[in-house]
Amino acid sequence: MLALIAGTGALPGALVTGLRERPLICALQGNDPQVDPALTFRLEHLGTFLGQLQQAGVTQVCMAGGIARPQIDASQIDAATQPLVPRLMQALGQGDDGALRVVIEIFEEAGLAVLAAQDLMPDLLPPEGVLTREAPDDAAHRDARAGEAALIEMARADVGQACIVKHGQVFARERQDGTDAMLTRLRPATGGNALDTLLSPVDVMGEFFETAADWLGGPDAKPLSAMGGILFKGPKPGQDRRADLPVIGPDTVAGAAAVGLRGIVIDAGGVMILDRAATVAACDKAELFLWVRPGGAA
Repeated sequence: MLALIAGTGALPGALVTGLRERPLICALQGNDPQVDPALTFRLEHLGTFLGQLQQAGVTQVCMAGGIARPQIDASQIDAATQPLVPRLMQALGQGDDGALRVVIEIFEEAGLAVLAAQDLMPDLLPPEGVLTREAPDDAAHRDARAGEAALIEMARADVGQACIVKHGQVFARERQDGTDAMLTRLRPATGGNALDTLLSPVDVMGEFFETAADWLGGPDAKPLSAMGGILFKGPKPGQDRRADLPVIGPDTVAGAAAVGLRGIVIDAGGVMILDRAATVAACDKAELFLWVRPGGAA
């Protein structure tokens, strides 16, 4: 029997719809999945939750969707979870991939096999190549190489799986809140004067670039607008791909089009596409390219 630990986003619903047998849907308290959970648990009761899964006959677990990091309330930790506390604290002190590795180990030690979403539905991973009418040009190939290099750098901090690249330079990096939030932050401001709109990206990306002066001076200054750039998305190099594999879908395309991007590049074998037909159609309508790029491609 399969248990689906559902987080936020559309992936859990896609799995429930696509699987032949409905899994036991579970959710970590504080996360509201788009599918109704039969079982909700607190991290402070993880040991008890593992026992409930075993009693229900669960042998396999899939973690899908976004999960916000909870704050542990020491007063709520139950007896079954007490032995796990040191490892849970270790997990919470690490980046996303490091934390998931610890959690996966705990589930496996309880006799539960942890499966990836793409193991359950292989069609979520698209074939290599350009899936759209529009195709990447030489400039897009250059930006894709820069995006791949940026993700390698981001992996050292174990945070973020996407970035915006334009003219070979990284314009924005994904934060903890995900790709859609990054794209939303880049949308032109409504109201205010033209200068406010022009400078709004400077405020948004201040933590990543040294100063606003770098944006405004010299021929090699960072671009002031994401328009004409690309979205590059892929897994962290070396990450455990049984959880937190990146996902795009029609909403991603809408966000990319809204900020004037010219295309989306995803890592082949490392990024899932939800509703592939609708995603490709949305790209074609917006005249964006969608390139499933093998790692290290020229």
